[in-house]
Amino acid sequence: MKKLILSIALVGFGSLAMAQQAPTPEQREAKRAEMQQKMQQREKDHLDKMQKDLNLSKDQVAKVQALHDKKRAERKAEFDKNKDMRMAKMKEMKDKRAQMDNEMKSILNPEQYKKWEADRNAKMEQRKMAMKDRKKGDRPHHKPMKPAVEPTK
Repeated sequence: MKKLILSIALVGFGSLAMAQQAPTPEQREAKRAEMQQKMQQREKDHLDKMQKDLNLSKDQVAKVQALHDKKRAERKAEFDKNKDMRMAKMKEMKDKRAQMDNEMKSILNPEQYKKWEADRNAKMEQRKMAMKDRKKGDRPHHKPMKPAVEPTK
């Protein structure tokens, strides 16, 4: 019985370790290129739908496309401008976390610290999974709204 439980645990941990492997730079680059292609296709479909729904001329389509390109460039410039601030904020958060870790290490005994750290990591993993689910759209973000006024019968 012990061997069975041990073998199941080893298989579980092995599969968990395999699932945590980080993608290679080539895989990341391929995924990025795929996402860009999807975004371009989505934008093209949106523009085609606008052209059809609003009965736009070729000139109007070109102007709308130019406006979209201009707004995309502005968003990218804003993103790049704020990059340093985001990096500084991340460093500050990491420093605070390291300080808390050191303080907890001084308060707890080694066994308690290990348990506390394992619990914290488990909660962090749950939050990551919840964020992934939210990005995928697997669960609704909110409940449907109730009408402000009940219809009269």
